Formats: sequence, C-alpha cells, structure tokens
Amino acid sequence: MFSQPIRSMMERRKFVTVPPGTTVRQASELMAKKQVGAVLVVEDGRLLGIFSERDAVFRVVACGLDPAATQLAQVMTPDPKTVKPNNTFGYAMTLMHENGFRHLPVVDDGKPIGIVSARSALDPDLEEFVCEERRRKHFKEEAA
Repeated sequence: MFSQPIRSMMERRKFVTVPPGTTVRQASELMAKKQVGAVLVVEDGRLLGIFSERDAVFRVVACGLDPAATQLAQVMTPDPKTVKPNNTFGYAMTLMHENGFRHLPVVDDGKPIGIVSARSALDPDLEEFVCEERRRKHFKEEAA
C-alpha cells in the first residue's frame, strides 16, 4: 500500500474546494455535510490554502473568533505542502508525520486534484474490519 502512487489512493477519497471568502461557519457546515476533515481553499483554479477541523478549533474557537464572520483566508494554512499524484502514498504519509498535519493536497500543475489524509492509511484495514463485522453479524442472525 505504501508503495502505491497517491493517484490510486486518492481516487477513493472525496475532496471539497471553497473560495477564500467562505466563512468558517459555511466551511464547517460543508465539511459536516460532505463528511470530510478539511477543505481546499482555491481561487481561479489555484490552491491557496487548506482549512481543517483542527484549524476550526485552534485558530477560530480557541481564539474567540466568530465563525460566521471569519473568512477562511484569515485562518487557513496558506501555501500548504502538497504532493503530486505520482508520489507514493508512503512519501505522503512521511511528509504528514514529519510536519504534524493530517491532510495533504494533491496537485497537478498547481491545480488541486485530490487530497490524502492520515486516515487513508487506515481505510483498507477499516474496510476489512467492517466487512468482517458484517459477516459475523450475518452468521449470528442466521444461527438465531
């Protein structure tokens, strides 16, 4: 898995883009609706920054800012580190670990095309666990 190109890992992951004028409240509502932990802040097709659930807590709530009045441009991580789709997933995981973040934009020619997260490393194992749990539940129901 760690030697696979990011392109193959990110195809399963959804990503959300928003303009820099989006408020924290709007972004947070969108993140909740789409069930994602971060949004990519994009303008004219170019990645400007990233805003994550941790940013919402540490840069907005903890600082007493109003989520309805605070724009992402004020609290996002500007010019985030990125990876290319042909980099390996292991490279992406190392980059996230060494820099202490959990979401990494994937860009091609400066344009965002996806995102990988630390959770992606768990997804195959998590999917297997869920399938096994469903299988066991099915057999328990048949035995009853």
